[in-house]
Amino acid sequence: MMVRRAQQAPCPKHWSVLLAMRYGCQGNHWEDFLMTKTNELLSSEALGFDPDALAQRYAEEREKRIRPDAETQFVQLSHDSPFANKYLEEDPYSETLERAPLKDQREVIVIGGGWVGMLTAARLSQAGIGDVRIVESGSDFGGTWYWNRYPGAQCDIESYSYLPLLEETGYVPKLRYSYASEIYEHAQRIGKHFDLYKDAVFQTWVTELRWLEDESLWLVKTNRGDAMRARHICLGTGPANRPRLPGIPGVEQFKGHSFHTCRWDYNYTGGGPTGNLAGLADKTVAIIGTGATAVQCVPALGESAKQLYVFQRTPSSVDVRNNAETDPAWAASLKPGWQRDRQKKFGEAFLGGPIDPAFVDDGWTRLTRNLKDLVAQSEERISGLAQIADFKTMETIRGLVDDTVKDPEVAEKLKAYYNQFCKRPTFNDFYLDTFNRPNVELVDVSASQGVEAITETGIIANGQEYPVDCIIYASGFEITSSYERRLGIPIFGVAGKSIYEHWQAGMRSMHGLMVSGFPNLFMCGGGFVFQLGANYAHGIDVQAGHVAYTISELSRRGIQSANVSLDAEERWIADQLETKGGGFVLGGSPDTCTPGYYNQEGTSKRYRNVRRETYSKGVGAYMKLLRAWRDDGQLDGLDLD
Repeated sequence: MMVRRAQQAPCPKHWSVLLAMRYGCQGNHWEDFLMTKTNELLSSEALGFDPDALAQRYAEEREKRIRPDAETQFVQLSHDSPFANKYLEEDPYSETLERAPLKDQREVIVIGGGWVGMLTAARLSQAGIGDVRIVESGSDFGGTWYWNRYPGAQCDIESYSYLPLLEETGYVPKLRYSYASEIYEHAQRIGKHFDLYKDAVFQTWVTELRWLEDESLWLVKTNRGDAMRARHICLGTGPANRPRLPGIPGVEQFKGHSFHTCRWDYNYTGGGPTGNLAGLADKTVAIIGTGATAVQCVPALGESAKQLYVFQRTPSSVDVRNNAETDPAWAASLKPGWQRDRQKKFGEAFLGGPIDPAFVDDGWTRLTRNLKDLVAQSEERISGLAQIADFKTMETIRGLVDDTVKDPEVAEKLKAYYNQFCKRPTFNDFYLDTFNRPNVELVDVSASQGVEAITETGIIANGQEYPVDCIIYASGFEITSSYERRLGIPIFGVAGKSIYEHWQAGMRSMHGLMVSGFPNLFMCGGGFVFQLGANYAHGIDVQAGHVAYTISELSRRGIQSANVSLDAEERWIADQLETKGGGFVLGGSPDTCTPGYYNQEGTSKRYRNVRRETYSKGVGAYMKLLRAWRDDGQLDGLDLD
């Protein structure tokens, strides 16, 4: 005989359904039961911190750093600015070499000789396109790794995943996290391996790109009087090609010594990339900025300078580095395909997938590990669990400050109160300890929203003047500023239309690589790749391979001009803005995140829609989409001539 149970309230279809099924729907009281379970898991006692109090603290810290001038607080360094010679045109590492202007024609001209340009040129070479010229403003390959030679400079993504083309060049990095000198050497290794030096031109920057409709060619003008023509242009300027300075009143009046970290002056400081800056032994030095660059170079400055002032508006989150020498036995055991496999596993671990044992102590996976632990405890993705995991991650990082810095007042100023990816995470084992030195003073300027002024002899902050002999600007690059400001190259397409006019309402493209009205122009890297994952070099390679395929296919078919249709642009934009599947966007919302270059300095009026400049469904989905387009073979979305 069937016994009917008393009628119960149905279990609702949301996060609690699995818990409800496990513990049973007990009349109308199951919701109270589940709320109790949740409260136990997420209580301040269980977590070790109060989420509500942290949320309030985050909001307060953000609010006192919001500035109405947003990105305009920084000086725009163009080639006609008073700082151009010092920060854009002079090369402190090489003498200028004279050459005659070039008026020839190439199949492909790649603009930029950093990872973006080199990877693109290398993949073009592998695809059978040999007529490639790289145009680079520096005196050698390397891009940011040519310019950034400041002491302590190193990659903050593990080098086995970050350094490109390791298998192709037969190289295994010496350290888990390579220093800049080794990375620069690897850039040179790539240049030699793929014979990129043969046709490259250095100490040259592009002053204009113009599409010649009658010839279906691009005209490339440069500061050297060049008027080169090319069938295809690959714009590989990268995100860190243009330094910026803080627009502090009086910045041009300082009569002491000053330089930007990407133009480090070892003639003044002495020493080299490993430190020992003996020239600063009798100098009072100020560094403005406490982002990733400062975190790396401050230890050497603190060790060498008579007195060091570190001017901080917003502290960085500083996690442990855990660097180590490469195990020779492990290096000898590597099998073909090892780097692509490792890059894939790193990307999965960072974006919430399986965590390979190689990355269980990697700072980029700390948030993912915390989230997985909480999910395991709760047995379901409780709403808001990701935020709790972020709180837990940042509490651990703030705990490192307390464990390292002896002065509690200084330690509190060094703690980052924002979500981990509101600003670029940093990793260093020496930065925090530098503030225990008697000759190092942290000058927190958050209350006044930054340094107030620079005089002929020093810096005014918090109403006090700090006399200094040298000012070092660790103020970063034009990474996420306006398109024209970041690229710095006038680009004119069909009918002479400017690409910046085409992007007036936001970036328009197909696949983030080609733009309607600008035939045969390919954009690699830039801000787009930031959103594909933490490993910038891997994202670049994905794009470089796709560009190489497209150009080689156009060449094979004898196509002179390939122009993206407006319909293809619209379809791509719709795909980018489609929210199904979630996605990850660095910098978060300007309404919740501390200001920084990830979120356009927290401006309430966003002049750039980051989601229109990336593919937030992730690098895996992006790779799959590009692969399907190539496999189809129809070059869909391109008007061919």
